Amino acid sequence: MAARRFLYLDLDSYYACCEILRDRSLRKVSFAVGGSPAQRGVVSSASYPARQYGVRSGMPMSQAVRLCPELRVIPPHFDDYQLRSRAVMEYLHTITEAMEQRSIDEVVLDITALPHDSEALASEIQTTIRQRFQLPCSLGIANAIRVAKVAVEFGKKRGTPGKVPQAITIVPPGTEAAFLAPLPVGIMPGIGPKLEASLQMAGIATLGDLACWPMRDLQRRYGRYGLLLQRSAQGIDRSEIETTHQRKSISQEHTFPLDVTDRAMLIETMAHQSSRVSDMLQVKGQFATVVKIKMRWEDFTTLTRQMTLAEPTDAAVMITQASHQLFTQAWKTARPIRLIGVGVSGLQTTRQLRLWDTEASAM
Repeated sequence: MAARRFLYLDLDSYYACCEILRDRSLRKVSFAVGGSPAQRGVVSSASYPARQYGVRSGMPMSQAVRLCPELRVIPPHFDDYQLRSRAVMEYLHTITEAMEQRSIDEVVLDITALPHDSEALASEIQTTIRQRFQLPCSLGIANAIRVAKVAVEFGKKRGTPGKVPQAITIVPPGTEAAFLAPLPVGIMPGIGPKLEASLQMAGIATLGDLACWPMRDLQRRYGRYGLLLQRSAQGIDRSEIETTHQRKSISQEHTFPLDVTDRAMLIETMAHQSSRVSDMLQVKGQFATVVKIKMRWEDFTTLTRQMTLAEPTDAAVMITQASHQLFTQAWKTARPIRLIGVGVSGLQTTRQLRLWDTEASAM
């Protein structure tokens, strides 16, 4: 049986690039898409000139303005982002139906059965998206989805500072572990700033270090998650794509650089996540019947809660309200939070009313 091949595509700085298409005068401007700094807004996307100042997605807008005093703050235009994303995904569906859209600006394709040369295919896709939709993208190809995702991040980090990367990074079969070995542990999906710092304090600086670290020590420090960490660092990932019909949930998570106890910041972050989840539902033409939240404390323990809605929804305001209610019920002691997330499940393609009562329960 032929080795699997996956192509991971990331629309570079998507919201910011969409805003440039709306207003060409922004092309060389330091700007960020998101909420007002006066109202504890969060950066949703930053232009590449702004990134040179350290402005990043998920950062409080007030911090972004301190880093870049001339920063222009642009309110998001989600309807426009959804339309452009839908057009790109429709194009990719002409290449293969074996694809999974993971967010409004990320998608993974199973290209195992395609006859194309991987590099030629990646170049064709990148060129077509640039010419047809005026959007830049970076791509990674590997035998495992997680490695392909790392390849995308690796390519983007090698780009010229202040410019859109438009990278293509291909990991030849059998070289996954060697490709990952010299890379910093923080590049691996699922390793946020706090976990990266914890690994580095233990002496684990690179994925190569992690790949050969004694498993007993990893399990002592991180429990069962230690095994997943090591396998990921070794390039072992047997996960498959989930097509639209298979996918049972949609979620957004954010790991903070420092543990957060600021209630307003947490609520603002969840509102942003709810909007992203709503975007995905509308892109896919789906409605959710369950809203979930996830909170990870400073000691890596995790709490999840969920609520069944009175009727299916794809509306950001409904998801935001439900997640806010769950958060208020669960976060009573102002305990520091290192990760927070919002998700939905019970997906369906119709909006028929359900005779369910709204209820909250532990996941």
